Parts: sequence; C-alpha cells; structure tokens
Amino acid sequence: MKKTVLLLVTLFLSVAFTEGYSQEITAELIIKKADELTRGKTNKSEMTMEIIRPTWKRSVSMKSWSRGTNYSMTYITAPSKDKGQVFLKRDTEMWNWIPSIGRMMKIPSSMMSQGWMGSDYSNDDILKESSIVNDYVHKIVSEEKIDGYDTYKIEMTPKEEAAVVWGKVYKWIIKDKYIQIKSEYYDEDMDLIKSDISSDFKIIGGRFLPSKIEIIPTDEPDQKTVIHIKNITFDVDLPESFFSQQKMKRIR
Repeated sequence: MKKTVLLLVTLFLSVAFTEGYSQEITAELIIKKADELTRGKTNKSEMTMEIIRPTWKRSVSMKSWSRGTNYSMTYITAPSKDKGQVFLKRDTEMWNWIPSIGRMMKIPSSMMSQGWMGSDYSNDDILKESSIVNDYVHKIVSEEKIDGYDTYKIEMTPKEEAAVVWGKVYKWIIKDKYIQIKSEYYDEDMDLIKSDISSDFKIIGGRFLPSKIEIIPTDEPDQKTVIHIKNITFDVDLPESFFSQQKMKRIR
C-alpha cells in the first residue's frame, strides 16, 4: 500500500513538473498570447479613427470583420464621402471596393507604405499583421512599470528571410493579462519611426482590453492617429467564404 501511494505521489509530481515546464513563459509565447487576445478565432468590431494633423482633423468610422490573421474586411460607415468603401485582406493581397465609381482595385506594392485612409497606419501594417509572431525572433529584455502596470519589454528582431520593413520592434506587454500597452518601431538604421500607446482599459466583448490606441510618428510631434474601439464580438461565425470580392459589394 505504501509503495502504491509513493508511486502515485511520484507520478503526480512528475506530471505537475512537466506541465509547468511546458508552460514556461517565453517572449514568443507572450507575443502570441497578446496577439490572440485581441483577435480571438474570429471577431466583429466597430471603431472610430481620428486622424489628427497640425491644421486639421478628420474622423473615420467603420465596421470590421476578421478571421485569424489572414482574413479581414472593413466597411467604412462615415464620413459620407467615404461611406460604402470596403477593404479586403486575403493572405498577402489587399483589395478596395469603391462603390461611387463602381471600381474594384487591388492595392499594389507601390502603395504599401502609404497611410491607410490617410492615417499613420500603413497598408503594409494591415497586410503584415501576422508577422509579429512568425517573422521575428523574440527576447525579453527587461521588466518595466508603465502607467501602473507591470510589463515585459520584448525585443523583436526580424528573421533573415522575413520580408518586413522594420529593423527592430519593442513591445511592452502587461504581465498576467497579456495586453500590449506600448510599441516602438525602428528602421534599419535603428531610428525610432513611430510608437503606439494603448489606454482606457475596460471590458469589451467579455475581455479586458484597451479602448483607445494612439499611433504617433516620431518626426511629426503634432501628428497622430487615435483609434477608439466601440465594440467587439469574438468568435462569431465567419467562414473563409465570407471574405470575398462578391461580399465586398454587398456588405453593410
């Protein structure tokens, strides 16, 4: 009997140790969890984007649908001059439906660096969303406190074969919650190009998430883009067939 109990205890400790080891926190796991938290398997969202410049400001409202990192569709609801435009991402391609002229346009590589809808968020940022997990080597470089939250500072260095524009990226992820609170993006010369900062955390779609994200270019101190997340519903029924050019013309 004693031998049986001892054997069971040994097996229990062995399994517990193995499970603990398999769940060891790594930089890649932290980035993956943070990315998955904001996406779910699928999601539907409503948000407003403020584009702020020294002499003017404009607001763009939209509905978005996404499936993983490879499929997304965005329908512009305001302002009136842009209402009805639809953007589709499928794998490595982006398309734009412009109903006012009845034209479907594939966004060429020459336009990838341009700001999406005139914002500080580029077409390339949208197309390469999946690359933060797949195209970089991740490393925890420090632990810092930001806005009262304990965070991991993670350095992301592109893999040699990766087709990315950034020479290095730093991300600050809130411990335990796996929420991205800040990012910095550097070019190949290690000059800081832009930052993004998340704030106004609240329960959205049943998850504790930021409702405000500011994208700030380094060399334009009076310029930024602010995204306000109004609502998100996670894990909705969105098959791959939803993300089609035919659907772009019918979506509302």
